[in-house]
Amino acid sequence: MSEFLLLPLSILPVLVIIAGLHDLTTMKIPNWISGLLFLAYFPAAFAMGVPLTTIGVSLALALLVLVVGAGMFAMKWLGGGDAKLIAASALWMGTAGILPLLLYTAMIGGGFCLLLMAARSQLQVFAMNGPGWVARLMQPKGDLPYGVAIAIGALLAYPSSPLVQAFAGA
Repeated sequence: MSEFLLLPLSILPVLVIIAGLHDLTTMKIPNWISGLLFLAYFPAAFAMGVPLTTIGVSLALALLVLVVGAGMFAMKWLGGGDAKLIAASALWMGTAGILPLLLYTAMIGGGFCLLLMAARSQLQVFAMNGPGWVARLMQPKGDLPYGVAIAIGALLAYPSSPLVQAFAGA
């Protein structure tokens, strides 16, 4: 029975890894990833036996994160795909995992930004010989693919989520 439960638990890790890699290589996160992450949460939560109240609170939290993300998008602090991805990830985290998600994402994002700034100033010559996405990533004033930080933050925070906690208690 517990082997069956590994499938719903694998949805978030698989989709955030795809989102992070896609953002890294294209600077875009397709809507289907965040949409599937959102829709897949409900059957996964029911399969794990997460209480309806926890599901409702997780949904409210995700909507709050989406509103804040939309505001950050309007101020050009965050991409639209990033705002949708972090909101969909917040749905899976619930109250127990939301703070770790946001903290890990902020720390990873800050470190990634510093690393990318250093690489852009020191390694640009090497980037020109690599694949097109590397050259695009190394543009001196280019964007930061924040989906990478969101993906890593979600993976690190996931053990705190109600779904993983329900599995651990089963």
